[in-house]
Amino acid sequence: MNLKPLADRVIVKPAQAEEKTKGGLYIPDTGKEKPQYGEVVAVGAGKVAENGQLLQMQVTVGSKVLYGKYSGTEVQVEGEDYLIMREADIFAILD
Repeated sequence: MNLKPLADRVIVKPAQAEEKTKGGLYIPDTGKEKPQYGEVVAVGAGKVAENGQLLQMQVTVGSKVLYGKYSGTEVQVEGEDYLIMREADIFAILD
């Protein structure tokens, strides 16, 4: 992938939507919900504070993160779906 996010932005590969329910029923494409978690594939350099100091990013490449339902901008690169969002749109890092 040749995307490099700027400033405090991150690129996230969303997890795949669930194919089946816990009971074993298959979910049709129209009934699938977008997942709200994924893996960070690229991070920017960080945000520049008002005093000119560079604030380091708290997430790193490979981090599994939880984000808001409508967070980020969906993009498609080389047939893969990604989300570009600010680090502030990420709610938590999953262990």
